Parts: sequence; C-alpha cells; structure tokens
Amino acid sequence: MGIDAAITLALIALALVLFATEVFSVDLVAMLIMAALVLTGVITPQQGVAGFSNNATITVAFMFVLSAALLKTGALQALAYRLSRIFRKNYNLGIVMMMMLIAAISAMINNTPVVAVFIPVVIQIAYASGQPPTKMLIPLSYASILGGMCTLIGTSTNILVSGIAEKNGLGGFSMFLLTPLGLIQLLAGVLYMYFFGIRLLPRQEKSAEVAERFGLHDYLTEIELLKGSELDGVRIMDSSLVKELEMDIIDVIRREGRFSLPPGDFVLQAGDVLKIRCDVKKVKALKERAKIVEDATLQVGGNSLAEKNTTLLELVVTAGSAFENQTLRNLDFRRKYRGIPLAIRHRDEVLHEHLYSVPLRAGDIILAEVKAHYVKELKQLQSGRDAPFVLLSEEALTDFNKGQFLLVAAVLLTLISLASLNVLSIMMGAITGVLVLILSRVLSMKEMYQAINWKIIFLLAGSLSLGEAMKSSGLDLVIAEGLIEKLGAWGPVAILSGLYLVTSLLTEVMSNNATAALLAPIAIATSAQLELDPMPFLIAVTLAASCSFMTPIGYQTNTMVYSAGNYRFLDFFKVGALLNLFFWLTATFLIPMIYGF
Repeated sequence: MGIDAAITLALIALALVLFATEVFSVDLVAMLIMAALVLTGVITPQQGVAGFSNNATITVAFMFVLSAALLKTGALQALAYRLSRIFRKNYNLGIVMMMMLIAAISAMINNTPVVAVFIPVVIQIAYASGQPPTKMLIPLSYASILGGMCTLIGTSTNILVSGIAEKNGLGGFSMFLLTPLGLIQLLAGVLYMYFFGIRLLPRQEKSAEVAERFGLHDYLTEIELLKGSELDGVRIMDSSLVKELEMDIIDVIRREGRFSLPPGDFVLQAGDVLKIRCDVKKVKALKERAKIVEDATLQVGGNSLAEKNTTLLELVVTAGSAFENQTLRNLDFRRKYRGIPLAIRHRDEVLHEHLYSVPLRAGDIILAEVKAHYVKELKQLQSGRDAPFVLLSEEALTDFNKGQFLLVAAVLLTLISLASLNVLSIMMGAITGVLVLILSRVLSMKEMYQAINWKIIFLLAGSLSLGEAMKSSGLDLVIAEGLIEKLGAWGPVAILSGLYLVTSLLTEVMSNNATAALLAPIAIATSAQLELDPMPFLIAVTLAASCSFMTPIGYQTNTMVYSAGNYRFLDFFKVGALLNLFFWLTATFLIPMIYGF
C-alpha cells in the first residue's frame, strides 16, 4: 500500500468516527476531508472541487427545487389529511395505504419534505384512531426509504451512484433500472411491517400532558415581587438577577391585567406575579436576595399554562434546515418567532437548562409558548420550501392550488418520460423543468435558491472527492483485492453479498450519501478484477446505502421521527435489524437473478 493510499485510508477512518459521533455536521466533515486530501497531495485542487460540477450534484440540487414546487402547491398536505378517513374505518388497511402512498410520492420527489409534511398529520390520525403515534411514525419513515429505492430520482443516493458510474466511463442508471427490485423490496417491506414490524414497535401512549412528556413540573413556577425587591422598577433586559437565573418571564400579572411574553424593555413593579421558566432550585436559593414569594409550582399541560393569548407548540427541527447546528440565541428565537422555549427534547433526553446555548440537531423538538396571533405566521413558515421546523401541536396548512399542481405534475411527468426514453438526460431535464416553473411564476428565483438543501450539496461534493482519492491512490483496488481474496472462493454472489452487507452496516453510522460515494469505487474495482458487469455491484451499493432501518441516525427521515415519536434507540434496532437482514438475503439472490453478471 502506497503512502497516498495509507493517507486516504486514515482519512476514511477519521471520517467514520466524525460521522458516527456527530461532533461536526456531515457536510462539514465531507469538506474537511476534501481539504485534507488536497493539502496532503493525494488529489489535486481541481479533483477536490470537481464534485461541485458533477452531474449528480447538479441533478440533486435541481430535484430539490422540483420537490419544493410540488410542496408549494399544497397537494401533499391535502392528500395527507384524506388518510384520516381510512384510518378511522380500518387501522390495518390505513397502515398499508399510508406506506404505499408515502412510497409512491417518495419515488418521485425528495423524501425529507414528504415526511416533514406527514409527521403532524400521522400523529393526529393516531389520536383520532385511538392508536399511539409510535405505531405509525417509524412505518412512515421506512415507507419513504422504500419508495426512494424504486426510481433514479427517488433519492439523492441513486443519482450519486449513477453519476459515479458515468464518471468512470460506465453507463449511468436509467430512470427505472432500480424499479423491478425496488418494487419487490417495497412490497416485502410493507408486508413485513404489517405482519411483524408493527408488533415489535412500542405501544407507548404519547401523553397529552405536556408536563409529563417534557418534565416541566420543576421548571415552571410563579413568583411575586415584594416591596424593596431589586427587580422593582427595573427593565427585564437590565436585570442582573434575571440573567443570573437564566429565566424567561412568560407572563406578568398585575392589577390592570396580564402581560404575556413581555418584551425586554418591560418594567417590573413590586406586587407583580411572574410566571417564569427556570430551575426552581435557583429560585429558592435566591429568594431572600430578590425579595420574592414563591407560589406552588404551576399546573402545566392544561389551560393554566397556555393562556388564551398564548399557545404551546412543539417544533421538530427538520434535516438540513436553518435551525440545525444553531442555538436559539443565534436564531434570536424569542424575538423572531415570538416564543419562549420551555424545553428541548434531544435524542433520549429532555433539556431544561441553558436552552439558548444548546446546539440544535435534526429531530430535536423545541417546546415553546408562543403568542397566539403569531401561530398563523409560523404555519406559513412551516409550509415554505426551506421550512426550518415541523409543527406537531398545530395542523398544517392545507390550501391546495390545483392549477399549480397540474403544471408541476406535468413537468415531473415530462421529465420522467424524456429521461426514460433517453431523449434528455436527467440533469438537463431537471434544469429545464425548474426553468419552466420559474417562467410560469410557480417559483421565484429566490425560492429556487432557498429550496436547495445546500448541506446535501456540500456533502455530495466532499464525498465525491473521497471516491476520487480512493481511485487515484489505488486504495479501491487494494480493498477490492482483499474482498475477492476473502470471499472469492464462494463465487461472485458471495462477493456481491459481502459488499451489500458492508455498505448496509456503514450507512447505519454515517451518511447514506457518504457511504455510497465510498463504496461505489470499490464496487467498480471489484467488478473489474472479476471481469464482470459492474452494474449488479453498483446496484447492491445503491440499495444498501439507502436501506438504513436499524438506527435513527443513519437516515434523515429516521432522525425526524425519532424525537417526534419519543422512541428509544433500541426501538429502531428491534424493528430494523430484522428488516436489514431480510433485505440483505433477498438482495443477495435477487440482484444476480434480475440484473445478471
């Protein structure tokens, strides 16, 4: 192994650790690895940035815009709410219909916004049908993954591997190359969830009491300011005591009335009763100094918490949104979104302290008390193309623009038809389709820029440089030879099976796109060593990279439903491990049968 191959291997190991630990965001990790490869001389600067001009990267960017255009029409929101009728009549039929519907939509557009639209609807359907949301949210995420495997444009992973194949002088994927196996896997996945998966999911009733879900009893209280209190006559923003307590004043009750979510320049007075979010222990410790009287802890989760002019909202941070990797302080949350954060659910824990300095991640839930008149604006923000969050406590907008929907649907169908007939490449079809929608004023140029998930674009570009380094350093051949040496005695089917298994395991701890970019060059090198058609090996990598069912961090949609359903990490493993094993076995036999060597 040469020095360049050794450097590349060391950087791959570092990338795996960083992806798994989430120390940095996945796009930053990809760019750091790209810079390291260039600085160490493994690849040239031109090779390092070539990923930005790759057909796959450009195609994915414009497919994000087409997905946003469809979302803007309100068609998905309107369709989502019709599901509730089926669930009320027959819950089991509803699960099958929901999974098939989500899969069909995800086969055509990016699945992250699809899941974002359906999360609050599915939760409401669960309550209406008397079922816990835990029985429905993981199937929602899995259905979007299964649907994405059915067509070239179903997920960015498919487009990425196709682009890598083209760059290596091989034929790219046709629009429906993955469809035969994808449909079989989809049907098998739906049947598995119907007969087995749902039974393995926890029947965890999501309490209607916000206090129980977020553990608020010790963090919301009422205090009364006495005469001589250092808070008397002081603006909220100037009070050192408020800063030391790190408390938020939700309400001020005076003789003349109630002041909800008072601004920073609001002047406090003796006799005021303050409803605050704060660690009650701190309040007790500073009671004498502040000259306050502490009341009993508030009853929360009922009308006594959210008054008539305020409302409680649960906001799920969406993958790749402006909220991700930011703090509430950096976002200026209180002023910009007219709300006070009460708690943040992060993975398996609920945070109550230092809320303004907690870095947010995809799937986190922010519980906030918001001025009632501002809820409509938050709903509108949620329905936008670059929605930073999903509202769980309020219904989504369902306005449906039929004219815009028909135009967007026509553009998508035309794109698919032309690409299927090889009249137009998928990249040029996506670009042309976006231009048609902009000229038709369905989208503006500003909306186009906002629709693109730049995090995924930078991740793709950086990951492609890693694949380039493997090829130029010869590391792909070294790994391919090792794979053949270990499994070659059992034939090409065993080698394909091993490649699928490695990809499947890696994608559970790192980005699916990064996994595909890492393993696709190895698949090509392995097929070259065996003098076989590379297509079956590339298909194995493509499908395995998307089949992330065992962990909530392997795929964006899993991360989104993780906190929304209040799942545990083990819940995904119990259901997903069997599904991963089943898909590995079926892929091992079906890929050679359908695509041959």
